[in-house]
Amino acid sequence: MTSLDSLTDAIRRVHAGGTALDPQVVSGLLRSKHDPLAALTAREAQSLELMAQGYSNTEIARQMHIGVGTLEKHIAAVFAKLGLADTGTEHRRVRAVLAWLRAQ
Repeated sequence: MTSLDSLTDAIRRVHAGGTALDPQVVSGLLRSKHDPLAALTAREAQSLELMAQGYSNTEIARQMHIGVGTLEKHIAAVFAKLGLADTGTEHRRVRAVLAWLRAQ
């Protein structure tokens, strides 16, 4: 498609009530909006992956070469970014692992 064709197509979409955003950009935005794990840092994602593998906090910290306190901060950030509040009625660790499994 030429630049003129692209411009004409965008004008028609806007005139019809649509947007002039590139469909690939919109698709990417929608995908990231539905992926709760996209907000995790690399270390938080690694922490979650090791949790999903069934390791204890002590073992995860050992494998990541960090202290248990640092790992607990990563896990707290994972819970926060996944919207898993401490309600006392659910196991946040299990729910976080389920979110990780759904994304695989």
